Order: sequence, then C-alpha cells, then structure tokens
Amino acid sequence: MPQTYELYRRVSSLPLGKRFFSLMYGRKAPYFRTVRPQVRTVRPHYAELTIALRHSVENHIGTLHAIAVCNGLEAAMGLLAEATTPPERRWIPKGMQVNYVAKSTTDLLCVAETDPQDWLETGDVGVRVKAVRTDGVVVVEGIITIYVSDRPAR
Repeated sequence: MPQTYELYRRVSSLPLGKRFFSLMYGRKAPYFRTVRPQVRTVRPHYAELTIALRHSVENHIGTLHAIAVCNGLEAAMGLLAEATTPPERRWIPKGMQVNYVAKSTTDLLCVAETDPQDWLETGDVGVRVKAVRTDGVVVVEGIITIYVSDRPAR
C-alpha cells in the first residue's frame, strides 16, 4: 500500500485526522497548497476533496479560477492513484482534458473515479474527474490520463 494512502487510513478516523492529512498532503505536493484541498474520502478507485472559493484563487469575474479547479481535480486524482496503484506498479500523470460547463461560483467538491478493470494492465488509465458546486451543478468534468508501469527491479 503506498505511503500516502496508508497515512490517510491511519489518521482519518482520529479527531481532526482528515484536516491533518490534508495539511500533510499539501506539504508532500506543495503546489496543491495553493487551493488548500480538504480531503474528504480516499479509497481505491475513488477520492474526493473540497476546495474553497476565496480571493487568492478567484479570477477577474469573481469565480474560482479554471486552473485552480484543475489543481483540485489533479489533487483528487493523485489521491485515487495512491490508493489504487498496486505496490508493484507506479504511476505518473500524462495528460488532462477538461470541459468547463458552468461557472465556479461556490466552494467545489472535486471527485476522481476509476473502475477496477481500468487497472488490470499497465499503460494508460483514464481517471474520470469532476468538480461540483455546493448546489450540485457540475462545473468542470473530464479525464486525467495517468501512465501506470511496473516498478523497476531493485
């Protein structure tokens, strides 16, 4: 089990455990700190976190900036990949295709999902991602492709 998922499993049930994990995740991947992700759920094939609409990530029209949304989606995808990748394999992001379908006018829930059959072979794995406003409207949806390969023998 990868270290990130192992840490989540150990601390998430403790008081303030998810908040602690969210801070540690931001330290491990400092770029994610820009959106201050708050991790809600991590398990194989599924992860979700929230990002807040705040001034430092707003665009010129007062909505959550598109790249900040993508940053939140990538953070969710990374958690899913850490929880899902078998120990004998590794992963790396390869590409992202997203559609902006509505304005990001509230805090967002960022969700990443895959199916077990997606992970049977090495190669490209398409992780479905979406960002959802507090009123349930999907604002961004897409696919983040990761490349999964066998770990080299040591």
